[in-house]
Amino acid sequence: MALPLNVFKTVNEIASTSATEIYTAPVGYTGVVLMAQAANVDSATYTITFAHKRGATVTELAKSTPIPGNDSLSLVTGRLVLESGDKIVLSSNDPSNIKVTISILETLN
Repeated sequence: MALPLNVFKTVNEIASTSATEIYTAPVGYTGVVLMAQAANVDSATYTITFAHKRGATVTELAKSTPIPGNDSLSLVTGRLVLESGDKIVLSSNDPSNIKVTISILETLN
């Protein structure tokens, strides 16, 4: 069976206090992050770390960035291209109040 040329995905996660790999670009596809948004659903300010991981190399796109209470933050301002096997890693200083939504286009290599 032929693989689809383009697949749209939505990833919804609640950031935990430990660095968690929330998305991996599948083999044979390139993942393009179209949008990544974090919402703080509490009244207190919390921080978020959002990173790209390729092999052992982790590159933070937002590191310990504060999100005021009842506010949101755009985590990427353009497009982020993920090669096969690349990962998105997420963490926060609060285990339950930072909710993240990522919109991804997976395109066949």
